Amino acid sequence: MRLDLGIIADMVPHGSRVLDLGCGDGALLDELMRRRGCQGQGVEVSSEAFHACVAKGIPVVAADIDEGLPDFTDGSFDVVVLSQTLQATRRPALVLREMMRVADTGVVSFVNYGHVGLRLRLLFRGRVPVSRLAPERWFETPNIHPCSILDFESLARAEGLVASERVVLGADGGPAGRLAIRSPNAFAAAAAYVVHRASGRMPN
Repeated sequence: MRLDLGIIADMVPHGSRVLDLGCGDGALLDELMRRRGCQGQGVEVSSEAFHACVAKGIPVVAADIDEGLPDFTDGSFDVVVLSQTLQATRRPALVLREMMRVADTGVVSFVNYGHVGLRLRLLFRGRVPVSRLAPERWFETPNIHPCSILDFESLARAEGLVASERVVLGADGGPAGRLAIRSPNAFAAAAAYVVHRASGRMPN
């Protein structure tokens, strides 16, 4: 399992009802269900990844989360996970609203395009940069809405969300060093957040 998925798994309380949006091959849900006593449900748009989940016995439905989550009722889960999925959606704000509708807690991770290494590569090479966490070239990447840590935090505030935990990640997906902790937008390769809706704040 990827290092960042292990960190995300640690952010999910044992025994939680978990919905994983863009669950891929189900590696995170498999960890949560087998080792942490969680009840898991995945949502995946890729037919290849969907069938990989089915082969592992992971509960999964085929759906496009950009269309909302009409099959899930309000508060039907404890935690909704978006692991390197938000940037691949066409409607990130809607996806955040929907995840916080069906659960009180969200766990969101994403590649930080504000990283100084990516900035410098674009500045000096004049080409869209790639990284270990986002290795696809511009015409191959699923990330259609790349953002920085500051961008995500701004969107979260606009959607009435508050973060109770943030973990900054290094290029290998593991915990980042001290420099990234001090200046995450410039030096963290990625980040993972636990978010909740601010008390009394309603969706836009």
